[in-house]
Amino acid sequence: MGKSLLSRCKILLLLLESTIIQMNSDTSGAIRISRVKMRDLSASWVWENPMDVHHDQSTSSETVVDSFQSGIRSGENAEHYSDGHQDDRIPYLYNSSMSPVKRMRQIARKERRDLRTAQLIQQDKETDNQMAQAAIERSKSLDTTVKRKYNIWRRDFVHPHSDSILKLMQDQMIMAKAYASIAKSKNESELYSALMAHSNASQIAVGEAHSDAELHPSALDQAKAMGHILSRAKDKLYDCDIVARTFRAMVQSTEDKVTAMRKKTAFLIQLAAKTIPKRLQCLPLQLAADYYIQGYYSKQDLDKEKLEDPSLYHYAIFSDNVLATSVVVNSTVLHAKEPEKHVFHVVTDKLNFAAMRMWFLVNPPMKATIQVENIDDFKWLNSSYCSVLRQLESARTKEYYFKVNHPTTVSAGEDNLKYRNPKYLSMLNHLRFYLPEVYPKLDKILFLDDDIVVQKDLTPLWSVDLQGMVNGAVETCKESFHRFDKYLNFSNPKISENFDPNACGWAFGMNIFDLKEWKKRNITGIYHRWQDMNEDRTLWKLGSLPPGLITFYNLTYPLDRGWHVLGLGYDPALNQSEIENAAVIHYNGNYKPWLDLAVSKYNSYWSRYVMFDNHYLQFCDIRQ
Repeated sequence: MGKSLLSRCKILLLLLESTIIQMNSDTSGAIRISRVKMRDLSASWVWENPMDVHHDQSTSSETVVDSFQSGIRSGENAEHYSDGHQDDRIPYLYNSSMSPVKRMRQIARKERRDLRTAQLIQQDKETDNQMAQAAIERSKSLDTTVKRKYNIWRRDFVHPHSDSILKLMQDQMIMAKAYASIAKSKNESELYSALMAHSNASQIAVGEAHSDAELHPSALDQAKAMGHILSRAKDKLYDCDIVARTFRAMVQSTEDKVTAMRKKTAFLIQLAAKTIPKRLQCLPLQLAADYYIQGYYSKQDLDKEKLEDPSLYHYAIFSDNVLATSVVVNSTVLHAKEPEKHVFHVVTDKLNFAAMRMWFLVNPPMKATIQVENIDDFKWLNSSYCSVLRQLESARTKEYYFKVNHPTTVSAGEDNLKYRNPKYLSMLNHLRFYLPEVYPKLDKILFLDDDIVVQKDLTPLWSVDLQGMVNGAVETCKESFHRFDKYLNFSNPKISENFDPNACGWAFGMNIFDLKEWKKRNITGIYHRWQDMNEDRTLWKLGSLPPGLITFYNLTYPLDRGWHVLGLGYDPALNQSEIENAAVIHYNGNYKPWLDLAVSKYNSYWSRYVMFDNHYLQFCDIRQ
């Protein structure tokens, strides 16, 4: 290549040194001769072949093809020009509108491309050699003892889709059902029986396998046998329209089955979430029995002066679950820097009051103060004042919740299974809207649900400046999720005219409330007004969060997300570091940590605060 390039450079130099002789005559008839070097000409000059001028004007400007085959020859042609025979060839070779400099650049670019191509080919060859050598080295460590694996050449790189035979057999069973249906409709009884027999045999061979490695050893033979019978069926029964109709029918049937299974799943999950395990039923029964038998009912609460001291840290917990409440109190006290300044106000129902009080009498939290109250003792909380209690007495509500002609099958009313739970009208669930009435002498209070776990000291929350807001809470909206339009019916003008559908939702479960500001803004009155308007349940479904979003609309201060991480009761894919770094984790959802439904990897965060060595828990067989 270097020699070829040198030859072309010589040609270019010869061209540039060539002399052009111009002869003309002036007006007197005298002959004048002038000389000019070619290198002094501009790039716009065009060479013409004088031999072709008299032949055809159109061919006089014909350009030379820019290629190594028809253009300038490398090697011998270049040497021929350098020997002094270029005078009669140069004009012809450069018979083009392209300047010599531009032409040489074009030739040089072509040569560089060829050189780069050769280099890349050489690199590919070297890479292939390296890969081959590496494969040879790996083959030396081949473990030939691996069984039931179809890809044992590179054991550390087993194909991720190692279930090809399993998928083949599953597809075969689908095709067998389709052809069996066609065979039955055409009275092909022998072929129908053969297809069903092979389908059953394949089902047995597959069993509960999830990969080829788990298949029965006879599976491959069965797949081959099924292939033969399917081939026979195809030859005899295949008709494109009929097969297409059969598959459409199968798809429709499968979709119906999936829909039915989803309904059953939703029903069973709601049922399991509402059902109390036997061991958790045992605990309050045993505690209540000892409460009366051992005379604990006559004991009075200690430190009564702390119960109304606004300078202390007060918590409100409304629950009928003794074990869950004990975890909330234990985890909070354990992380408190000054536990003697923490006061817990627990409110439960009449059925669980004795058990709840008994538990904290025999298991008092370290240095902290605890008060257990019965919601039935709040005489001011009656149907004439409370909207929820008034609605509970209405015939329409009783029809919705308690009438015996409720849907008794899964298929009827499944969409409202979650909301047909009377707990959504429980006063323990709505007591959070009456905090100033329950604790009239307090300035601030931290509301905690019974399905949370505290992992850090919460006292800094009392120092958060709510900037005139009533409720301090962690917002739950992410992109389009958990915004107001998820909870409220914006097709109703009462909602659409008063609220922004894209407003960010927030969570109950850990909320710091400014009770002074609450009273000033008459928050309970706002709640009553909207609760009365929703008696027919057209503004929102039941529960305490939708009316909470409405009541505290534009009155909620967003806390840092690290204070409250939600989703442990329904989302198994939460970020582990966020859970471990959170001040409070919340098992909101159906998968409560005390149920068998619980997400197992989240159980340890809750169970570490359960007193498994307590004799009541051991008696009721509540174990880790």
